Amino acid sequence: MTTMTKMKMSTETLNLLKNYSSINSNILIKPGNMITTISPVKNVMSEALVTENFDTEFGIWDLNKFLGVVSLFDKPEFDFDEKFVTISGSGGASVQYYYSEPSLLSVPTKSITMPEPVVTFKLTQKNFSELQKASAVLQVSDLAVRTDGDMLQLAVLDKNDVSSNCYTIDLGEIGDNQDFCFYFKVENLKMIEADYDVKISDKNISQFTSTNNELIYWIALETDSRYNG
Repeated sequence: MTTMTKMKMSTETLNLLKNYSSINSNILIKPGNMITTISPVKNVMSEALVTENFDTEFGIWDLNKFLGVVSLFDKPEFDFDEKFVTISGSGGASVQYYYSEPSLLSVPTKSITMPEPVVTFKLTQKNFSELQKASAVLQVSDLAVRTDGDMLQLAVLDKNDVSSNCYTIDLGEIGDNQDFCFYFKVENLKMIEADYDVKISDKNISQFTSTNNELIYWIALETDSRYNG
């Protein structure tokens, strides 16, 4: 007789999975309380601690489809079997959703050790939202983290057009006469809106850690980023 593990998923975990579906359409959830994902081209990776503790490893090929099925139910419950999960609601209806073969999924194969950062700052939810909105309104696709030697700035612009419209947020003086301009593609900034502690390395990698330390994103910088320490 197969033992099934019944549980509910918090709204926060379901929102996390929705966010992760924008990074990778598939996911492998392993036993424990950590969920990870990586983009198919491996330029965005994330891990999160969740309140649930999963007993069963299960792979989802189409995460958006899975979440769509979950949305059919009010207060869904999940019974995890070896090959499928039964999702049921309060009205007696249910769906058996079969897992994907793990070997077909794009999953992180190792953890990231963040190199020593050369720039650190706090990215507030307000600033993050403003930058995303400005990028859409101005129709520009690049984010620059830069300095003129004194002031740390965040700017959305078209880095290939010197006459590009540019939306800039000053974060304050940085000191030490540093000279750098780190570029991101806005489309790679797929974080859940929150406050983040940001670390940027001159090895073309960055780390965004939520202020409660339960959610981390590692995002690759563009190769034309520059740093003169």
